[in-house]
Amino acid sequence: MTDRNRAVLSGLSGIRSGLEDLYRDLHRHPELGLREHRTAKKVSDALRDLGYEVTDGIGGTGVTGVLANGDGPTVMARADMDALPVRERTGLPYASTATLTGPDGTEQPVMHACGHDVHVTALLGCARLLAEAQDAWRGTFVALFQPSEENGDGARAMIDDGLTTRVPRPDVVLAQHVLPYPAGYVGTRPGPFLSAADSLRVTVHGRGAHGSMPQAAVDPVVMAAMIVVRLQTIVSRELAATTPAVVTVGSIRAGSGPNVIPDSAVVELNVRTYDTATRTQVLKAIERIVRAECEASGSPAEPEFERTAAFPPTVNDEEATRRVAEAFAAHFGDDAHTIDLQTASEDMSEIPAAFGVPFTYWGIGGIDPGRYAEAARKGTVAQDVPVNHSPAFAPVVQPTLDTGVSALTVAALAWLGG
Repeated sequence: MTDRNRAVLSGLSGIRSGLEDLYRDLHRHPELGLREHRTAKKVSDALRDLGYEVTDGIGGTGVTGVLANGDGPTVMARADMDALPVRERTGLPYASTATLTGPDGTEQPVMHACGHDVHVTALLGCARLLAEAQDAWRGTFVALFQPSEENGDGARAMIDDGLTTRVPRPDVVLAQHVLPYPAGYVGTRPGPFLSAADSLRVTVHGRGAHGSMPQAAVDPVVMAAMIVVRLQTIVSRELAATTPAVVTVGSIRAGSGPNVIPDSAVVELNVRTYDTATRTQVLKAIERIVRAECEASGSPAEPEFERTAAFPPTVNDEEATRRVAEAFAAHFGDDAHTIDLQTASEDMSEIPAAFGVPFTYWGIGGIDPGRYAEAARKGTVAQDVPVNHSPAFAPVVQPTLDTGVSALTVAALAWLGG
């Protein structure tokens, strides 16, 4: 550990208990995207108490805190705040029992099933350590707390609300995500890291009829079934075996009863790719297959395509990632790794793109190391280790929080002057 890192991180032991309490509180009180009012207030209050210049309400519920500490680089670190409409099944004493009214007026269970409560806590911990050890560094630190990452619109909401004119332009943007790896693990990856994600809703049209008279119908259920089967050949037959991509059909809706052939069917699917060329190829293949199957079935109307969500790929800057990886190796030793490609997706990269600056995004582990090691020994990691968005996903408090706070702090100090 360098002297500067030691000077700043020496304060961690004194704030650890408070951070753990904050994490449990955030976990117990999750909020959905663009409704993170309680979380945002906790964040802005904490930053003001630390002497940060705070701007809240950016893009709805986004918060930034700026700490200027003399001449030097400007470093931005970002955390996402929103939770998911998932009913928690962790059995933890601080498990969420929260519900919120959904867009359709029904009550939805809400849970921090993706670890954003870890991200908020870790960034607040880093912000506090830097504020309390200003003799050890020079420059400007910007803490950014983003809403609505899960919906893919939070970063854009902050940008559209003038983010780039409301905080200093950073030299680099840093971010991290807790993942189903052993707690204490940190993993960097230059270049492509998280996939692009595109969600599509496709409506195909048939001609309805009595279930006993299929000759009078154009059956959209059969049409949709054939589309689903044919879509599986995009990855297996149209892409090289070395090109990673995922095409998943998550929903098919058609009809109202067993004896009625409906007029239409709706197919919803999700695509994951890592580069623009593959993304374009796969999306074109989907449209080609849908149109061809509709033509083959004699569909009386053209299919309809709606893109319901789109996340950009997360492609780490090579030089920024190298600098962080070297800092992590020096600080974390054998716990610093090169992480695999991840099929999850993020909208964070829109923020550095808006500023025109490099970024690096890494992963930290959140699974009890003993539990993970036992699952790895049995070859049952996929079955026994809950992943993000699972109702059983809940990072262990420690060493997850210590790792998250330390990783952000060490990465920021790799730029901030001494």
